Amino acid sequence: MLSIATRNNVHIHGKGSKTMVLAHGFGCDQNMWRFLIPIFSDEYRIVIFDLVGSGLSEISAYDPDKYKTLEGYADDLIEIIQAFSESPVVFVGHSVSAIIGLLATIKAPKYFAANIMVGPSPSYINEGDYIGGFEKEDIAELITAVEENYLGWSSAITPAIMGPSVHPELTADLTNSFCRTDPVIAKHFAKVTFLSDHRGDLSKSLTPTLIIQCSDDFIAPIQVGEYMQRMMPNAQLEIIENIGHCPHMSSPEQTANAIKAFLVRLTQ
Repeated sequence: MLSIATRNNVHIHGKGSKTMVLAHGFGCDQNMWRFLIPIFSDEYRIVIFDLVGSGLSEISAYDPDKYKTLEGYADDLIEIIQAFSESPVVFVGHSVSAIIGLLATIKAPKYFAANIMVGPSPSYINEGDYIGGFEKEDIAELITAVEENYLGWSSAITPAIMGPSVHPELTADLTNSFCRTDPVIAKHFAKVTFLSDHRGDLSKSLTPTLIIQCSDDFIAPIQVGEYMQRMMPNAQLEIIENIGHCPHMSSPEQTANAIKAFLVRLTQ
């Protein structure tokens, strides 16, 4: 039987008494957390992993039926926490994994001490007064581009996702990560990610939550964070000065400081 550690390529860092679980976004892998791990490894035992179908996860474990919604990934997350932590964890999820974390906190709240959402979006499509950042036509074009030329789309979109950085190698890392992902799985996951609408789930999570939004993020504009804060009963919003969708890479110190301040407030 395939182990959870092998299925999700789980790795442990740090020797702290508390556990922090980090989950990457679409097209990424656990390597994207390498700047935050040293900052928290003294205080936390850090669990990192790859979503099934991403990074060095076990590709044979990918089941299109299981992962046709984000619920399948939320079930995996709960299993990882059960296997690698004996107490409630601080969960940090980037982008789509922030919503995966949201679903997991609803399914199994006892496993979560705090939920940190980095660049989350419960729905990417504008609807009525809701500003998700994209029109339906935009998302349809995105899906078509992914289906017709995933590698070309990846190379074109990653500079905008990372944003301008003093470290151009970060964009190269992101591009390489996107391009390493199995194209068939990436196409399926793209539909699940960009067509999901979990606005109705926001009010169901009572876990203390920090929403980290960037001041300029075309994937998840500030209005999304403001909406989520209004809809979630126990959420705080922190906007950091950063251009792009990956502040844990391009502005790791700002991101870490926001997380630290939130966790301190929880203990007061």
